[in-house]
Amino acid sequence: MSFRTEKTLAGYARAAVDLRLRMSEYSRGRFAQQYLRAWLQSRFGDDAVAGNGAVVEAFSRIAHQPWRDGEPYVLAPAMTAIIAAAAQALDLTGDTVGSDVAPSDAGVLFLPEPIYERGIGGEVTSIGAITWAKVHNRDSGRTGWWITGWADRDDPLDPAAARRREQVAEVPELAAQFGPYVLNTFAEIPIGVPIPAPDSLPEAVDGDWESAPDGRFCIDESALRMRAVAAVLYAFWRIQEQPIATVARPPLDRPARRRALRASLRHDTRVVMLRRTKPAAEPTGEAKWHYRVRFIVRGHWRRLVNADGQPYRIWIHSHIKGPDGAPLLLGDTVSVLAR
Repeated sequence: MSFRTEKTLAGYARAAVDLRLRMSEYSRGRFAQQYLRAWLQSRFGDDAVAGNGAVVEAFSRIAHQPWRDGEPYVLAPAMTAIIAAAAQALDLTGDTVGSDVAPSDAGVLFLPEPIYERGIGGEVTSIGAITWAKVHNRDSGRTGWWITGWADRDDPLDPAAARRREQVAEVPELAAQFGPYVLNTFAEIPIGVPIPAPDSLPEAVDGDWESAPDGRFCIDESALRMRAVAAVLYAFWRIQEQPIATVARPPLDRPARRRALRASLRHDTRVVMLRRTKPAAEPTGEAKWHYRVRFIVRGHWRRLVNADGQPYRIWIHSHIKGPDGAPLLLGDTVSVLAR
């Protein structure tokens, strides 16, 4: 069972339970720990991981435990473009992220329509699911959001999945040990301290860049000031609270509910959808200027301050501005000359 075969809200809830059950079973196996160790070694080096079982155990708990204990969310495909655009435009440098920015201390977000990311080396891979957990580091005394990105193992459009299938084609027993999602990347968002600017923006590596799947959303990490998976998740956290989104709690059929209860698995899946809103009312009073044309306003983040003086952001989705019936300018840039 997967999201590719489910198109209804009840189907999304059923698929979420099935996939989380399979990931919970996978995470308890020996292969998951072996893969995690090899994955950590490829990113931090053998010296940082070899002989340090505590690090592997801690990272395993952070990456795997939300599959069973975290709150489950499904991002409806109609919201994918909005989240992708908001993530691509996000820059948290200098911001202070609070401990209540997420809807729960741990969770998993499914993306039935994956968002793709292109690394600085040009390789493209999918973000099919994201898990998060609030973690307190006793050694440093720092608390942060630890975020792990997962690729859909069987995504037919994912170039990374195609490479992985080629690598294990001659070892079918190895391919059968993977879970439905494969660990791909991780990131951290600190809590309660200003987010520092990166030491330097990543430089693109010379080589052939892979093409993203046609019609899909691909985030270029070389243009971001943070990891793509963290930008996607933060955008989801903020936008799911805004009026642009609505959250449904679809009922779960009896067989799936029984499977979840037997495994002590949370099964209150929430599906985040695009709300059908009415056009905003025109402001009252005499306007200080009048538009004679209509033009497209690009999506952007707006900074606001709440009643307690705490800053926060909201996403303003792209929209057409101007009076009804006026000519629509379709150019890439609108220049305004004023005294």
